[in-house]
Amino acid sequence: MLTLLAFILVVGVLIFVHELGHFVAAKTLGVQVLRFSLGIGPAIRRLTFRRGETEYAISWLPIGGYVSMATLEEEGTTQALEGGAPTVPIDPQRVFEKRPLWARAIILVAGVTMNALFAFVVFAVMARAVGVDRMPTTQVDSVWVSELPHGAEALGSLRRGDRIVAINGRPVTTWEDLQERLLISSPPLRVTIDGRREPLMLDVPLNEKSRTALIGAMNLPAFPAEVQEVLAGGAGAAGGLRSGDRVIAVDGDSISSWYQFARIVQASAGKELRVTVVRDGGPVTLPVTPKRQSMTDQHTGKTVEAGFLSVAVKLPVVHMQYGFLGAVQEGGRRTLHVAGQVLGALKGLLTGQLSIRELGGPIRIGQVSGEAAREGIGPLFALMAFLSVNLAVLNLLPIPVLDGGGLMLLAAEAVRRRPLSRELRVRLTNAGLIFVAALMLFVITNDVLGLFRR
Repeated sequence: MLTLLAFILVVGVLIFVHELGHFVAAKTLGVQVLRFSLGIGPAIRRLTFRRGETEYAISWLPIGGYVSMATLEEEGTTQALEGGAPTVPIDPQRVFEKRPLWARAIILVAGVTMNALFAFVVFAVMARAVGVDRMPTTQVDSVWVSELPHGAEALGSLRRGDRIVAINGRPVTTWEDLQERLLISSPPLRVTIDGRREPLMLDVPLNEKSRTALIGAMNLPAFPAEVQEVLAGGAGAAGGLRSGDRVIAVDGDSISSWYQFARIVQASAGKELRVTVVRDGGPVTLPVTPKRQSMTDQHTGKTVEAGFLSVAVKLPVVHMQYGFLGAVQEGGRRTLHVAGQVLGALKGLLTGQLSIRELGGPIRIGQVSGEAAREGIGPLFALMAFLSVNLAVLNLLPIPVLDGGGLMLLAAEAVRRRPLSRELRVRLTNAGLIFVAALMLFVITNDVLGLFRR
């Protein structure tokens, strides 16, 4: 039930924001607006009301929305999707075609502009109210060579402490930046390492399976083994560990990172370890015996016995709180960044680097919406902002029935100094509808098959 409610909220808000842009622009520029609808097809009469010249409705098919504007032409299939012929008189001086080209262009781009503005506001408000957490390191602790996807074998040459400074020439300064660049950058990937003349060259396909495997093999950043919390009754507390201790050696062997220490502990269940820590500026050696417990190995999925100390690490996370101007900049940066991700994915689809089977549809959006809702209102709004940018970019594609297709027809009219023939526009519109319907059917099928695969 939560997943369904979250899906309705996410999709409803995004459609409303998009259509509100068209509606406000049309009203402002003097076009008669006949109907504002969430959903397409016939309106649900019990959920329909009229204010002035405009009818406000919720329609039966919840797969979009529309703003029906007065026009001199019967729109055929498009008119059917928008609930049929108008039921009020049309003012011939206020039809869409009577507006100059620049005004019609503004009306067409107003929807995607509102989607982008919505995302910008959400990202900016979150940056101001909540802030963001970042791990300011790109030093690698270790790489799981056995899990590297084909084409990424060069990463096996990395050693603990190596610092990655750029991916494809773009600097990375946080672990989050590094993972994101590895996930979305187009191949070949040039991984620049501090202190090395030549970058590592990776040829990893731009698909979910390969990039997820790449991130999984590279998910261990290097940071000091500093204890943040010691749980009462645990093996760490019994051995004398305290909050603030920084582990520097185990049985005389030096320790340089938390994951190095954790692996030694996990491999030493029931065995006493001589753990040397820095406390109050000086070294202290403690006899610590990890307690044997069952755990699931994240790499094999098998249940194994391992040693545990019941202590929590102090992560080198920096919480960044923004003032007003900083939040505005962060909102703009994140909006542009997501737009770049979407364009990168489209490029991958066109070049064959990304399989069309990676596309998700309404079922996948519903699943992700439910997961975000369970995490809280912040993640849910962040998802809305992310999808809003997706909607903005995709609507600008030059496909008839999308806003980008409308702009394409206006561009043709500007070049020819007269509109394309009505017959040609109808054929283009019908072709666009068939393409969009086929794509929707494909992604829904993809979603259903994905449920069985999972």
